[in-house]
Amino acid sequence: MQTVSILGVPFSKLSLDETVNELHHRLDRNDPQLFHLITANPEIVMNARKDSELRHIVEQADMITPDGIGIVLASRFKGEPVPERVTGYEMLLRLLALGHEHGWSFYFLGADEETSKKAVDIIKNQYPGLKVAGRQNGFFTADDEPKLVEQIASVKPDLLIVAMGAPRAEKWIFKYKSQLSAKLAMGVGGSLDVIAGKVKRAPVVWQKLNLEWLYRLLRQPSRWRRQLVLPQFAILFLLKGRKS
Repeated sequence: MQTVSILGVPFSKLSLDETVNELHHRLDRNDPQLFHLITANPEIVMNARKDSELRHIVEQADMITPDGIGIVLASRFKGEPVPERVTGYEMLLRLLALGHEHGWSFYFLGADEETSKKAVDIIKNQYPGLKVAGRQNGFFTADDEPKLVEQIASVKPDLLIVAMGAPRAEKWIFKYKSQLSAKLAMGVGGSLDVIAGKVKRAPVVWQKLNLEWLYRLLRQPSRWRRQLVLPQFAILFLLKGRKS
């Protein structure tokens, strides 16, 4: 698999279609080791530079996809372009459709209880061919984790979908990856919120203009502090990015 390094993070150069096909093949192979997929945006890249634990997790990931227009633009500037954004939400929808077709089993972890239940009910109705191996909201304590890990391992899901936000999802998956008995695990951020209708995704025109980040900021002004990482990422990439 070809990758391009953006500030030390190796991003896959596969398109969305190619990524989904690759994941399909890996699921069919029945590899005993969990495949850890990370969808990374500039925020994760910048966090990995100052968080040694996250940096190690990123280095050990099986695949990292470019979830953010900043990553796409940086790759083009470097002369090693990725074909497009490959977001967690879009990938999840494609995997759910394939799960319906092939009878894959899913375990959903994260979001609040109401959102988790509503999203999973919608998924069951829209994709009746897939199996829901279980679900658990994201409000659990460290003391709850051994039992939760045991529960997930007991049902052996094909896919573990973790909607707990970054980097919590990535750290949780990595911590327990050898115990989960899942074939593939990925963090999907607020995807269950979108499926449940709690959060609206940007209209298609905003998505096509790569302004989804601005749409979210306008609807949730409290996100402005998080958006400060974008100019920091751009400046750092211009200073160091072409060599890393």
